[in-house]
Amino acid sequence: MQTLLKILARYSNFLVFLFLEVVAFLLIAYYNPYPRSSMLSTANRLVAWEYETADEIGSYITLRQVNAHLAEENARLRNLLAGDSSFNAVYHSAKVVQMTNDKQRNYLTVNRGARDSVYHGMGVRNADGVVGIIRTVGEHYSIVQPLINTASRLSCRFAKNDYIGTLEWDGKNNRYARLADIATHVEVAVGDTIVTSGLSPAFPEGIPVGVITDCKRNPGDSYYTIQVQLSTDYNRLKYVELISNNNRSEIEELNHGLD
Repeated sequence: MQTLLKILARYSNFLVFLFLEVVAFLLIAYYNPYPRSSMLSTANRLVAWEYETADEIGSYITLRQVNAHLAEENARLRNLLAGDSSFNAVYHSAKVVQMTNDKQRNYLTVNRGARDSVYHGMGVRNADGVVGIIRTVGEHYSIVQPLINTASRLSCRFAKNDYIGTLEWDGKNNRYARLADIATHVEVAVGDTIVTSGLSPAFPEGIPVGVITDCKRNPGDSYYTIQVQLSTDYNRLKYVELISNNNRSEIEELNHGLD
């Protein structure tokens, strides 16, 4: 206590000066409109910044929950729409928990497995279009082979004229793939939309695959060289939908009889 009193006594002049400065500043701000408005404006900006920061933090915390809810809602709506489809599909929402997009044979992992009725060969899409096909199923997780895998092949068709081709990836840019088997007599143009053909039990027809960004016809070739920008951006992939074909067992049984 004596030490505190000594410190106060030692700096008493400075403390009195500081007190008077504060009082003078408050009096000036109170009786002079401009300083007062400036001070209030600064205070308002600080309060607004605090509210904005708190709102951003709250939004970030709830963002994952919102995205998950939207993914589930999308799956529910697709199930309602699938009631009018001959494909007889059921959609299940899932989250991507691991992924590669810079290799020749990329894979991604989703948080759904056998306990969620996931099976090998199941189609996978997102809100933008085709993602890939389930290749390995665990109890709680599954591995998806995406379109950006050099082993992937997908039957596609032109939305405008129903001509069918095969989508392949060359292992270079994960935003582009190649559409093969399109003969040169077919009318092709940049901007044409490519969708699933419906010839695979993994996907119903009409799911977006991509848009043609380049088309070449070399002399003597019977087929075009076509580049397609993929609908799915694998650099931003977070949530997907797994497509269950309720007619799968019957189709597989019939195909097995032809082997």
